[in-house]
Amino acid sequence: MAFIRKKRREQQLQLYSKERFSLLLLNLEEYYFEQHTANHIQNKGGQYERKIRGSLKICSKSVIFEPDVISQPIIKIPLRDCIKIGKHGENGSNRHFAKAKSGEISLIFSQVYFIKEHNIVAPYKIERGKMEYVFELDVSGKVEDVVETLLQLHRASCLDKLGDQTAMITAILQSRLARTSFDKNRFQSVSEKLHMECKAEMVTPLVTNPGHVCITDTNLYFQPLNGYPKPVVQITLQDVRRIYKRRHGLMPLGLEVFCTEDDLCSDIYLKFYEPQDRDDLYFYIATYLEHHVAERTAESYTLQWQRGHLSNYQYLLHLNNLADRSCNDLSQYPVFPWIINDYCSTELDLSNPGTFRDLSRPVGALNKERLERLLTRYQEMPEPKFMYGSHYSSPGYVLFYLVRIAPEYMLCLQNGRFDNADRMFNSIAETWKNCLDGATDFKELIPEFYGDDVSFLVNSLKLDLGKRQGGQMVDDVELPPWARSPEDFLQKSKDALESNYVSEHLHEWIDLIFGYKQKGGDAVEAHNVFHPLTYEGGVDLNSIEDPDEKVAMLTQILEFGQTPKQLFVTPHPRRITPKLKTVTQTCSPDDPTADSPGEESFEDLTEESKSLAWNNITKLQLQEQYKIHKEAVTGIAVSCNGSSVFTTSQDSTLKMFSKESKMLQRSISFSNMALSSCLLLPGDATVISSSWDNNVYFYSIAFARRQDTLMGHDDAVSKICWHDNRLYSASWDSTVKVWSGVPAEMTCTRRQQFDMLAELEHDVSVDTISLNAASTLLVSGTKEGTVNIWDLTTATILHQIPCHSGTVCDTAFSPDSRHVLSTGEDGCLNVIDVQTGMLISSLTSDETQRCFIWDGNSVLSGSQSGELLVWDLLGGKISERIQGHAGAVTCIWMNEQCSSVITGGEDRQIMFWKLQY
Repeated sequence: MAFIRKKRREQQLQLYSKERFSLLLLNLEEYYFEQHTANHIQNKGGQYERKIRGSLKICSKSVIFEPDVISQPIIKIPLRDCIKIGKHGENGSNRHFAKAKSGEISLIFSQVYFIKEHNIVAPYKIERGKMEYVFELDVSGKVEDVVETLLQLHRASCLDKLGDQTAMITAILQSRLARTSFDKNRFQSVSEKLHMECKAEMVTPLVTNPGHVCITDTNLYFQPLNGYPKPVVQITLQDVRRIYKRRHGLMPLGLEVFCTEDDLCSDIYLKFYEPQDRDDLYFYIATYLEHHVAERTAESYTLQWQRGHLSNYQYLLHLNNLADRSCNDLSQYPVFPWIINDYCSTELDLSNPGTFRDLSRPVGALNKERLERLLTRYQEMPEPKFMYGSHYSSPGYVLFYLVRIAPEYMLCLQNGRFDNADRMFNSIAETWKNCLDGATDFKELIPEFYGDDVSFLVNSLKLDLGKRQGGQMVDDVELPPWARSPEDFLQKSKDALESNYVSEHLHEWIDLIFGYKQKGGDAVEAHNVFHPLTYEGGVDLNSIEDPDEKVAMLTQILEFGQTPKQLFVTPHPRRITPKLKTVTQTCSPDDPTADSPGEESFEDLTEESKSLAWNNITKLQLQEQYKIHKEAVTGIAVSCNGSSVFTTSQDSTLKMFSKESKMLQRSISFSNMALSSCLLLPGDATVISSSWDNNVYFYSIAFARRQDTLMGHDDAVSKICWHDNRLYSASWDSTVKVWSGVPAEMTCTRRQQFDMLAELEHDVSVDTISLNAASTLLVSGTKEGTVNIWDLTTATILHQIPCHSGTVCDTAFSPDSRHVLSTGEDGCLNVIDVQTGMLISSLTSDETQRCFIWDGNSVLSGSQSGELLVWDLLGGKISERIQGHAGAVTCIWMNEQCSSVITGGEDRQIMFWKLQY
């Protein structure tokens, strides 16, 4: 996973540079300023004086000497433990600190750390007592400056208040940054044009590295102040795929840049000193990126996940990314759920619901007895109340899981020590049991549990992690009985994450971690309440004036754990679990093992042919076009055999066009007002037209006459639908009416008999309606931009979504009835989840899309300019623009096989299109 890959990159870089030093040897919130080639002189002035070659690192809170010989330990001397800094041998009684006048610097101190002796990662060795170390710099002329720097940093380290220490070190850092600038000689090309330069810090787990950011017309650069780990980090803008603004240290100062599409491991994470610098750089990169969706939302990924184009794993990665979770920030590391509940059986049964954890409850609420104790404490607690005194994700928990692959991070976090051997990550089953029963353990998992790299489970580095009370050494993680190997454990964990049970319930966990159950009354009801400081906005650091209090507060928050940024404020929709097919696309016609196609198989083949057609929808070719009306075409209906095309128009006529003879066969006028839509009743015997004169007209094709008139509304009828002997009519009188009726051809009378079954009232005029496949749901779009979803079985409204800034032009359900798509005057295409009413995707064009057809993934829309646009909803982009009408495309029809399309436009024409494979 991401952390492991990043760790390996660092190891490769260190191997290349032959360095053992890393920024993880520093304390948290410590800076590395400069280094000097030097000798450590042992037994100075004695008979056996010895010089050890290496480099002396000057850091904000310590001095570190890294010997060139790896058998020698790295030496770390905390500045706060220094007693004297100066020239060796100068012991003036009134001068506590003396300035060096030669190439030798003397440090007298009370404590020293020895690290990575023989290049072995192990707990730091500490030696206490008064000692003196002498370091000889290669360039003696630098000694004065080095000593002055050490004295200044020593004064900062010895200040009583932590806030004062931080302020002084920050001032020293800013002074150094102000005296330097980006070296333009580092540009890849002399022709590059500088656009922006500012100060920033590069963020990696547990450390930040100050320097200068520079962006040109082709590259993004970061030059570390200390030249570590290399003189300059360069990213080609052309390679950038995604950028995210980040909340770092509870402040809007972070920016993360990715050169990959689906990786959680970024190429660089920058923290700026001013939000404006961050925002300016973000804007420039976003503007540069031709295919970058600058404000990609969680909802846009939800649609892809729902329709099976993203796995559960990929979807959780994207949600973590959007919620400010980054593998570069251990206080906001990506969080994944415990999925499996069974760590005792010899076989893992993924078909048994009992195998899985209840995803509707947080970890702290999974054990009923523990929950009752927590609730009792919660009810007795004064405000602000919280149920859990620890979090489900924190730096300590992340490194608890990753100690075997990232031991130096654990040593950095815990001041050079590993955790107690019995509290280590020793067993999957033990860890799960403690999360269920422990009084203060409510942690979730990390992405590595569902990745491919087993190294975090195996002590491949042969680390000495201690001995447990039973006498056994901490080694590899003990796996559950059903896992034959670490590889098998990860594979079965991945299978569990992608199982049908999890796919059907993952939205419940998302509601807790990223959604509406994260905060407020819904969180209380779900027993999902953590300490107020863990939530975004829980504290305003800028309002805290006391520097000590501010530093302590920030440290507490970063170490305690942070709740992800809230992404959803309404219930998250469920995933659409795929139906099993009896014939797969991989079976060849000659395969003797392939099932013989039955009735179900033919349906599947039809679906496959439709999918194939939609995959090639960008290849629509115009075949013929005819101008048969005097004003804009408003509706199209086609007979079952495809030979007759019926159209309505604002010229008040209904026309019948023969596709075979390519001639106009009939022209019928019902009134002197525009007709707004038309449809053919089953049997192809009757055409129904709606009119602006408030009426619906029935026309008998066989008898070539108007058969009946339904005077059902008080204003123009804008759209009609028909299903199972029921007529649905929408009107500018703010209603949608449902009528029962039987076509006259099916009765002994010559007139339609209609009774109104329901009236769906709206606040404003209704411009469009559509039914789902089963006609149990109706969607309506209004003049004021609201989309309404109605349950026709009860005639009640399910959802009312104000998602357009102008009139809703067209609406339609997806074939599976899970989603509604709407287009509006504002140029937006909005996808709404039917179950929850959540707006899960919104794409914008620069003009109104008047009408459309779609298959749930792709959309063919007719635009105001006359173009046909093909939209990739899952990719969030326009795939193709096809030139069509001379004016707006006003209506569109597609045959059942999805191979033929007819469009009508304001240019009075109908156009026949054919799909070219």
